[in-house]
Amino acid sequence: MLSASNLALAYLLLEWVIRLVMVVVIPLRRPPEAARSWLLLVLFLPVPALILYRMIGRAGFPAWRRERFEQTAAERHRTAAILHSGGQGTDIQRLAHHLGGFPACDDNTVSLLTDYDGTIDAMVAAIDIAETRVHLLTYIFADDATGTRVAQALGRAKARGVDVRVLIDALGSRPWNRRSLPLLSRLGVDARLALPVRFAGLRRTRSDLRNHRKLCLIDGRLGFVGSQNIVDRDFKPGIVNDELVARVAGPVVAALDAVFASDWYMETEQPIAPVAIPAGAGNIVLQAMPSGPDFGAPGFERLLVELVHDAARRVVIVSPYLIPDQALLTAIKNAAARGVTIDLIVSQVVDQRLVSLAQRSYYQELLEAGVQLHRYRDRLLHAKNVSIDDAIGVIGSSNADVRSFMLNAEISLILHDPDTAARLAAIQQAYIDRSERLTLDAWNRRSRAIRLFENLARLVSPLL
Repeated sequence: MLSASNLALAYLLLEWVIRLVMVVVIPLRRPPEAARSWLLLVLFLPVPALILYRMIGRAGFPAWRRERFEQTAAERHRTAAILHSGGQGTDIQRLAHHLGGFPACDDNTVSLLTDYDGTIDAMVAAIDIAETRVHLLTYIFADDATGTRVAQALGRAKARGVDVRVLIDALGSRPWNRRSLPLLSRLGVDARLALPVRFAGLRRTRSDLRNHRKLCLIDGRLGFVGSQNIVDRDFKPGIVNDELVARVAGPVVAALDAVFASDWYMETEQPIAPVAIPAGAGNIVLQAMPSGPDFGAPGFERLLVELVHDAARRVVIVSPYLIPDQALLTAIKNAAARGVTIDLIVSQVVDQRLVSLAQRSYYQELLEAGVQLHRYRDRLLHAKNVSIDDAIGVIGSSNADVRSFMLNAEISLILHDPDTAARLAAIQQAYIDRSERLTLDAWNRRSRAIRLFENLARLVSPLL
């Protein structure tokens, strides 16, 4: 019979075995800051750390999903080959092509939509003129007034004989799925959950890998891409969201449609017939860049770091959740040191307190480096966008945080057009005009208790 002392010794030995094994396992293919946080947790709480690591420790998908993703590669490559103009392109265009699989393409038009309800109006109007297919991918699809309105437009399209497919992230829409999915089903819409938690034997698919993309695609020729979900702008009590969405037409929509087709196949194993490359609609060079664990590299992070390194005059980054990794932090500080104006626009309104505390832990370091930090007042600025030297812009679903870099499936639209980038810069200036400029002196006056909570949140931020 085991005595209490023997059990205690066995548990102690187990803890040390876990520590020794995890020292080898954790640093493999993980960013240093994430590895440090995991190793610190393992040092103090080895058994809980092991359990947590098994649940959320690796930013990867199971083998069956990787195989499905490979099965969709041929169609993505076909679309990319047709879109490729044959030229070499800029360094950023080549990098984004390498990371996301799609080249930059000419002959597009783009409009930047800042009015929340006006964007829903534009989506509904586009769905109402759809002739062949509507593809909608969103993190949140609610059954509130906004969601019901979009659902009814999708139902009308289905009744006209249009193929309608909807993908909704299982976790993002969890509060609404039991109502929104039946609503769509009653209207004849084929709606599926993206990344539901599955069990395969004793191995569970990591439950916090999410599809965070937002796409609405009409007939393969018109698309909406940005930060806005299908939900009322005030769906969180006391919080009103401001968003930015790009309405695009032209060949780039074929790349966006290929991204949707890949996501649809991975959830349903149903292939979608490839869309014909739409005729040119304008003269703007655009580029679609998907990113996420399927692609095997932190695509948006690498793009953003390279953009900051290339900046000569000004960088503006808009993100409600700003938790930079070491590479981005170093790039920002180096750019500021060589005289580049760095404007970071975040939201003063908070909807995720732990994330906000972790974000705030970087403010002093950024301010000391000469970064201009603006806190958007009154509303949650949920838009995610970047502009560099008023010459290139990025609009999409990616935040400047570890989750968007490593864990979420995201989509970015790169604006390789100075006039469009200047329009984006004007929108960003309007954000700055509605913001409070944070100074280092004011920030240093916060209490010691707040600083402690910020630093503790920073320690766990790579685990989020």
